[in-house]
Amino acid sequence: MAYIKVEDNEPVEKAIKRFKKVVEKEGILREWKKREYYEKPSTIKNRKNKQLQRKKLKKLRKSQQGKAY
Repeated sequence: MAYIKVEDNEPVEKAIKRFKKVVEKEGILREWKKREYYEKPSTIKNRKNKQLQRKKLKKLRKSQQGKAY
């Protein structure tokens, strides 16, 4: 469950913006958006391939960083 503490002198717009960031970070909004529209299979495949490439690069960088004394 996403929640934020709002200060007394904080503008409402700023609090809403922080709340949106928290919701997006926790993945609540993302799951709802997936059901909102149709995504072509090729788009899904491309998105997953890009995600896999980023994951491989991150793993490679971590392994190289550990070897540098």
